[in-house]
Amino acid sequence: MPTLPWTTPNPATPDTRAFVMASRFEVRSAKDVPRFFLKSLAAWRQVRSAPGALGASLIAQPLKRTFFTLSAWEGRDALYAFAGTEPHRSIMSVLRPTMRSSNFTFWELPVEELPISWETAKQHLAEQARLDAATATGTTDR
Repeated sequence: MPTLPWTTPNPATPDTRAFVMASRFEVRSAKDVPRFFLKSLAAWRQVRSAPGALGASLIAQPLKRTFFTLSAWEGRDALYAFAGTEPHRSIMSVLRPTMRSSNFTFWELPVEELPISWETAKQHLAEQARLDAATATGTTDR
């Protein structure tokens, strides 16, 4: 399972909060895996110089056709600016048809808690998947 370890592109300002995003992507077929992985590496290079990026990591599980991303940002605006900038913007469009499923979750935490563990990120993703499933079936208690 190739993992790109947590990297810290920009130092966090002490006593502030980080905006965190974790994602899980599953591609439709094994033939989509190499392309997705290569595009992921391009996004990885981009995040390493992105303004407001406080940290990021990636897990690739090619035999399961699954990829996980984890990133921390100075705020929501920094994340959205990154997502709307090339090459990430085009990568999202190009890869959308290859997706079988995708899940996203967002939360905030004190910057002193960075880096985030993959165990924590996967717990957040699992909880978000449960909430999304309950909402889709109309069984949420919200």
